[in-house]
Amino acid sequence: MAYFLQQLASALPIAALYALLAFGYSISFSVTKRADLTYGALFGFAGQIFLLFSDFAWNRLWLVLPLALAVGAISALLYTLGAGLVIGRSVMRRLAMTSANTVVVASLGVAMVLMELSRIAAETRSLWLPPFLNTPLTLWSDPDFPVTLTVIQLLNTVLMLAMVGAGHWFLTRSAWGRSWRAVSEDAGAAALCGVDGKRVFVAAYGLSTLLAAIAGILATSYYGNMDFGAGLVFGVKVLFIAAIGGQTAPLLAAAGAAAMGLSETLWSAYGPMLWRDFAIFSSLVLLLVLTRKEQFQP
Repeated sequence: MAYFLQQLASALPIAALYALLAFGYSISFSVTKRADLTYGALFGFAGQIFLLFSDFAWNRLWLVLPLALAVGAISALLYTLGAGLVIGRSVMRRLAMTSANTVVVASLGVAMVLMELSRIAAETRSLWLPPFLNTPLTLWSDPDFPVTLTVIQLLNTVLMLAMVGAGHWFLTRSAWGRSWRAVSEDAGAAALCGVDGKRVFVAAYGLSTLLAAIAGILATSYYGNMDFGAGLVFGVKVLFIAAIGGQTAPLLAAAGAAAMGLSETLWSAYGPMLWRDFAIFSSLVLLLVLTRKEQFQP
């Protein structure tokens, strides 16, 4: 029983990470209406920039660790948000309005560019953060098998879930959220009502990028490293996990992604690791096929 509770506790950070990623991806997908691998690449790019500038501040500027991490986090937010706004305004918005299917191809190209930029900037070095906030906190006192989580695991989980909740409140209660829903449902009708679809598109892409950057920073803080190929891996994974709850419904997408994080952790605990990704993705494909709805277009 204690082992099962430990696995549930260990699933919390992963489920919260997947939920935040799916929530942010759903915001941009609602306006692009096409699969976008750029989102996962921005997540990985943020983690790489965070590592690069934290290493620079620690080894070159001789700052203490909290300041070095702060420099890395601020730099990652600025670089990633700037890249996301440029991509959304100059690439994705134009393609989505002229030839929507090319968004998929362009997103793969942009993802490769971001991954190579981070690799070249880091000179192909695998940088690691020193462990911090790794003090275990006991959640269930068992003399034989205590259930624990570290401080950073709990902190990341709380921050990510809080951002999902704040994002949902913003989308449902703010004037911009109403404009975003109008554009995502029918951009033409929204334009007739005076909504500037171009600005909403860029703002949605920027908000989505911001959430991806924060997720990348928090994930790198926990794992200590961000692989150069993580952007493409997470780009593909986010496409699937967001589709569980619905790619155009951010909160449902977050809930479905959290369920996948829980399933992935439980499979790692009780099933063979070699077949984990195959089993999870096969189940997702089967679920998407069974729940697919045909829409008649007159």
